[in-house]
Amino acid sequence: MTKRTLFLLLATALATPVTAGKMLDPAKPEDALKLVQKSICSLKEGETVIYWWKGAMFSRVEGERDRELFKLQGMNIRQCKNLKDPQRGSGFRSVSREIMIHLDPKTETIADSWKNPWTGETLEVIHVANDPVNMRQPMFALRPDGKPIAADFEVVGKRAIRTGNAPLFYKNPLGGEYQDWVGGSYHAMEMGSDFFYAADLFDASKPTVAHHSISWSRISGWLPWMKMGDRNGAVYTATVGGRAKSIDDLPEPLRTILKERYPQYAAPPPLDDARPNETSWEVFKKRMEAKKGEAK
Repeated sequence: MTKRTLFLLLATALATPVTAGKMLDPAKPEDALKLVQKSICSLKEGETVIYWWKGAMFSRVEGERDRELFKLQGMNIRQCKNLKDPQRGSGFRSVSREIMIHLDPKTETIADSWKNPWTGETLEVIHVANDPVNMRQPMFALRPDGKPIAADFEVVGKRAIRTGNAPLFYKNPLGGEYQDWVGGSYHAMEMGSDFFYAADLFDASKPTVAHHSISWSRISGWLPWMKMGDRNGAVYTATVGGRAKSIDDLPEPLRTILKERYPQYAAPPPLDDARPNETSWEVFKKRMEAKKGEAK
């Protein structure tokens, strides 16, 4: 399906005349960029956008039944900076930070310790608190090779849907200098889908979307703080969520934990944030190195 066909199908589905200036046309690079930016944050520079999600984490070990290890609740807070390039046209860059807390699967209260069911050891739970989680490179209407970007939305009835997968495979931050010889690379897959109201997303007069639902799933090896070494198995998560109007609209206990433990996460990083991104593995490494320092 071409971008122009998508535009015409959308206009028909919404019973909206194809009139210039009323709907964003994904066949036009500048409009395609706006569609992507609206779906991520807002066309208004510096407008705060909050996402939340909730679900569960499970184990997968060959030969045994999957276990529900934790309930999960998370949030991401972001804003976008508008850019302009003389060759590539309009652009933007998103800056954000995020947390995800682990909850007891039965009581749904925050789990700060966890008894490993395979080893019997009680361990500290390292909740996700990544700051920052920024776009590494800005996005422009034209790619570096001069080709226009794509706004990959599938219009079904009055809804617009986008799906995406992120296969991850890179050097483990906890590995040593012989990682290329003995293995141990970080290996995971993240799978996400976004659901919009097409009239909301494609409306050229609206700087962002009022309603945005998400699903996010992930499969990876054992988390480092689980202290599973090279035991067979993996963990996978399945969550759903969407946009929140404010911190006060986040679910409990995430809202209270955010205010009590992570007050700096109530606002996104500055628009000119140039810090390298932080992963959960790097946070764990810092935590372990800090403990070593305290023990000396």
